[in-house]
Amino acid sequence: MTLFERLTKKAQEHPQRLVLPESTEPRTLMAAEQIIEKKAANVIFVGKKEEILKEAANLGLSRIGEAEFIDCDDPKSTDKYAELFYELRKSKGVTLQDAKYTVKNPLYLGCLLIKNGDADAMVAGALSPTSSVLRAAFQVLKTKPGISVVSGAFIMLLPENVNFGENHMLVFADCAVIPDPSAEELAQIAIATAKTTKDIAGLDPVVAMLSFSTKGSASHPKVDKVKEALEIAHKLDPSLKLDGELQSDAAIVPSVGKLKAPDSEVAGKANTLIFPSLETGNIAYKLVQRLAGAGAVGPILQGLAAPVNDLSRGATVEDIVNTIIVTCNQAIGDKGL
Repeated sequence: MTLFERLTKKAQEHPQRLVLPESTEPRTLMAAEQIIEKKAANVIFVGKKEEILKEAANLGLSRIGEAEFIDCDDPKSTDKYAELFYELRKSKGVTLQDAKYTVKNPLYLGCLLIKNGDADAMVAGALSPTSSVLRAAFQVLKTKPGISVVSGAFIMLLPENVNFGENHMLVFADCAVIPDPSAEELAQIAIATAKTTKDIAGLDPVVAMLSFSTKGSASHPKVDKVKEALEIAHKLDPSLKLDGELQSDAAIVPSVGKLKAPDSEVAGKANTLIFPSLETGNIAYKLVQRLAGAGAVGPILQGLAAPVNDLSRGATVEDIVNTIIVTCNQAIGDKGL
């Protein structure tokens, strides 16, 4: 069973309420049709039902009417969410009138549905820039307890002849959001990524904090940051199998790990790699993708209080379907199912 076959099966077993705020976008509608057919989520569209159904009909889609619809221009539907946004943001100077205007924005209304317990997760970005998606999520949902940063992970699906990680998978982070994380932020990224490894990759996380040094083989402030992050991460989750600082070969090659860090339970066995900066993580995932012919699932946003994932504006229908499936599995993991 492939990763997405397994994730789809789990989504079908535990259907989540999934908000799609870009409700008349053709690729999003085509993806939603597949999700509804698979019974992989209970879809909620934000927008005018008549307009959504008209666009669906133009695309030859027949299942969109089975979704739930909420009109962001209908005060009967949105007033309670305006009041919620006002309570959340009044300390920032937001008035109730401001809040009533804000809920007309589908991205904000989608997040408010989640905040109010009326939805579980959201996928957007086919039309909206990343900054707009994240701004709504930050202002409404904020981050998980103990986590102050949002980061982006990639699940690297390695070819059958590449025997690193576990089940031909490695999880990389942060590859998408934080350019130069502090030690505290790096520790939080490690904790959040371990959860992604468990909830999405389906693996027991074995986490390596990467550096250009292994166990003191080099001395530099950048190495010290990784060491400090390791200490903080251990305090945040003492049960997590995590070690550092490790060079990448020491992290994933058993013979090198045994040689360079013989007392480590992680060295040579890592399936989750935490990079010391965004540039290293981004460069690494793209190189592995191109040179090894690996699949790259992501970026999977992690650290938010509820799952919200951002699409590339060039996303295909398949990309959107896969992102929805991943996002639903994040919500399932948050519920401990």
